[in-house]
Amino acid sequence: MRKIVIEDNDEKKLIEELNKRSDIKAERIKRFLALPDLTKKEHSPVKILFDQIINLPRFEGFDIVEFPKIITVEQCFDLLNAPKDHPSRGETDTYYLDDVHILRTQMTAFWSFYLKDKEVLKKLEEEGEIKALAPGIVFRKDEIDRHHFPAFHQIDGLFICKKDKKIVTQQDLKDVQIDLAKGIFGSDIEYKFLEDNFPYTVESLEMDIKFNGDWMEVNGAGLVSPVVLKNFGLDPEVYNGWAFGFGERLAMIKMEIPDIRIIWSTDERITSQFKDINSKFKEVSKFPATTRDISFVINKDISLNNYYEIVRDYADNLIEEVKLLDEYENEEKFGADKKSYTFRITYRSSERTLTNEEINEIQAKIRTKTEKELNAELR
Repeated sequence: MRKIVIEDNDEKKLIEELNKRSDIKAERIKRFLALPDLTKKEHSPVKILFDQIINLPRFEGFDIVEFPKIITVEQCFDLLNAPKDHPSRGETDTYYLDDVHILRTQMTAFWSFYLKDKEVLKKLEEEGEIKALAPGIVFRKDEIDRHHFPAFHQIDGLFICKKDKKIVTQQDLKDVQIDLAKGIFGSDIEYKFLEDNFPYTVESLEMDIKFNGDWMEVNGAGLVSPVVLKNFGLDPEVYNGWAFGFGERLAMIKMEIPDIRIIWSTDERITSQFKDINSKFKEVSKFPATTRDISFVINKDISLNNYYEIVRDYADNLIEEVKLLDEYENEEKFGADKKSYTFRITYRSSERTLTNEEINEIQAKIRTKTEKELNAELR
C-alpha cells in the first residue's frame, strides 16, 4: 500500500491571503480549515471505520491519496462532469474563497489530482491498471441537527484499467459494495441494490443494508463515466473502471452514536470508548437542553443555509438542532417577495450544563446578525 501526498503551492498562498482577511466568509473558512481531519485522529470512530475498510483484503495494494483541502471549481465540479446549474455549485452549498477556489465538497475530487500525476499515469501505461483510496475531510453548507455538520468525512475508491486486461461490469460494483458491507457489519448482513445517479459515473448503484430492522443507504458506486475519462485524457475505448464513495454516517450507525458532535468531542470519557469497529457509545451524562425560538421575515430567494451559517458562527457545537417550526407567506402583510419563518434552536452541550446567561447572549448575537446579514425583519 503506497501513500501519495499531492501538495499544491497555490493552496499555501491562498491560506496566507485568507489569514490576512477578517470578513465573515474568511472567518468561517479559517474555522473549518482549523478542524482536525478525523480520519487521522486516534480513537476517532471515523478513523476506526475507515481503517477497517482500508485494511480489507479487497484493497490490498491500493494507493492512499491525500490532496489539498482548497481546490478549484474545475477540479471539484467541471472535470467530474457536474452540470453547470447543479445546486452544489452555488454559494448556498459550497464555501468559496473567491470565484475560482473552494473548500473541497467531496473526496471524489481526488481524481483531479491522482489522474494527472505523472507517476500514476506511467504506472497505468506500464501495468495496465491503477487503484486508490482517498479518505479525508470535506466541507458543505447544511442544516443543523444531530446528523449534520458542515465538515464531515468521506472515503472514495477508484479503479481504472485497460479494457484488454479487464472489462469492468456492474457486477464488479456489487462485489465491491458487498465486501464493504460485510467488512463493517459482518458476513450475515442483508443487503439490496437500487439504481442511482452521479455525474462522474454510469450504471450507478446505491447499496442499502438492513440494520436493526430498518433499511438504510450505506454507499454508492458506479462505472467511471466515459465523459470523465476523456476529461482526464484517457480514451474510453481503451480504459474503464469503477468508483465508490461513502461517509462517516456509517460510523455513527455501527457504533450507535446518536449525535454527530460526539465524534468531534475531545472529552476523554467519550474518546476512550472507541477502541475498535465493534465499540458502542454509552452516554456519559445527558446534560439538559434549552430551547429558544426565533421568527423573522426575509426574501424568498434567500437560502436557509445562510441562516444556519449565522447560527454556527456564534453557537458552534453548542447547538443540537435548528428545527423549522413554521413557514408561511402573506402578500398583504409581508409583500409578494417575502416569507416568514419560525425556528426552534435547541442548545445542549455533551460535556457540561449551559447557563441561561450564555445562551441568552448567544441568542442575542444570532438575532442581531440575522437582522443585519439577511436584511431580516425580526418578529
